[in-house]
Amino acid sequence: MKKYFAKFLFALGVFFSMTFTVYAADTYTLDPMHSYVLWHINHFGFSNPSGKWFANGTVTLDKTQPQNSKVNVTIKVDELVTGIPELDKHLKEKLFFNVAEYPTATFISDKVTLVHDNEAKVHGLLTLHGVSKPVTLDVILNKSGVNPINDKATVGFTAKTTLKRSDFGISTLLPGVGDVVTIDIEAEAVKNN
Repeated sequence: MKKYFAKFLFALGVFFSMTFTVYAADTYTLDPMHSYVLWHINHFGFSNPSGKWFANGTVTLDKTQPQNSKVNVTIKVDELVTGIPELDKHLKEKLFFNVAEYPTATFISDKVTLVHDNEAKVHGLLTLHGVSKPVTLDVILNKSGVNPINDKATVGFTAKTTLKRSDFGISTLLPGVGDVVTIDIEAEAVKNN
């Protein structure tokens, strides 16, 4: 009898571990070669210049319960790139991003709301320039599958949001240089083993 009971317990343990594996959320690490934050701002009405920041971090994707998915990203503000070295230097100084004091920004999600099968609103806290404010990203899951380059499970996202730079204490040259900043995000993330 003990022998059968032990087999039953073993089988039950295997079943529960398999069930947990099937329904467990998967964590992915951002691919630094394909993950960035692109911003656009109005410059005295003459043009809408843009710049790029690179990002690293993780995405936890729960396909069965998307509301439990999570994002934790660090944005490398001190690696700002506009394509114009003098402008990069100017924006990194105290008047704007003050990267000597605030070299990074973070976005940590606290809520995910599914809008359609592949679209969600990701709510979270953005900390930039020493100030933390709630921000909502409109996110599209572009694709989930095996990447043909590295044969690893990969997910890809496109996201958008807007924010006011003055909310984060960056108010130099307002209102000439716009307060509203448009953000476009592209990200690929590789599944952790």
